[in-house]
Amino acid sequence: MTSSTVTVMLFLSFFVSSMMAASAGNFYQDFDVTFGDERAKILNGGQLLTLNLDKFSGSGFKSKNEYLLGRIDMQIKLVSGNSAGTVTAYYLSSQGPTHDEIDFEFLGNLSGDPYTLHTNVFSQGKGNREQQFHLWFDPTRAFHTYSIVWNSQRIIFLVDNIPIRVFTNLETIGVPFPKNQPMRIYSSLWNADDWATRGGLVKTDWTQAPFTASYRNFKVSTTTSTSTNSLTEQSAWQTQGLDAAGRNRLRWVQQKFMVYNYCSDLKRFPQGLPVECRRSRF
Repeated sequence: MTSSTVTVMLFLSFFVSSMMAASAGNFYQDFDVTFGDERAKILNGGQLLTLNLDKFSGSGFKSKNEYLLGRIDMQIKLVSGNSAGTVTAYYLSSQGPTHDEIDFEFLGNLSGDPYTLHTNVFSQGKGNREQQFHLWFDPTRAFHTYSIVWNSQRIIFLVDNIPIRVFTNLETIGVPFPKNQPMRIYSSLWNADDWATRGGLVKTDWTQAPFTASYRNFKVSTTTSTSTNSLTEQSAWQTQGLDAAGRNRLRWVQQKFMVYNYCSDLKRFPQGLPVECRRSRF
């Protein structure tokens, strides 16, 4: 290997490292406010974003970039206290009538009750694949990491790196899978007291407003952009599945904390459960 080759390799290594550092999440660089005006605030030089909801409006943001497959991580601290009627949504979505979408939605609660984490997957405009969970911690007291691993084989929903749901690619048996439409990251805090808490029985208490959700440490690893993770971590999502430990954690979450599963709702599907419900989840 010649000295000039070594020099070029060192330069490329430095360039890649610089690009990796530059791609670390910064809300000024990575996101645009979509509504709410001053209710959405970017703070600490772009390292923190807060959304607020009052009686007049909620607020939201979306990513400047679109992503086609990858791993998305975001740390969120949810609305504290009596958050009944509010929804904090964090999701990936494309546009149009046949859009794809991967959802986290956090349904507010009365003080002392658990938050409900609502998940859903849309492919080619069709959703109705809801699973809901109660979290095993108080998501309002500290930041927790909510992640989506999205590769061509499966979608994995993770909370603090613990898998809570897997949606497997079953295109071979006719189940559409979202892998062809680039999606943006969206988040919003809004009032949904017609359905969010106990089916709409508990309304938003506006004396508690403004309601606030906070975001930090956004990271993304895709085929076209990298985070500050190691090269191994950057590529791991492309084939990521669940090993034995991951399957055990998934079972633990689903057995102890799942409160709704469309794949168990025989009343909703009297003609038979969706075909993906009858196949392996891993």
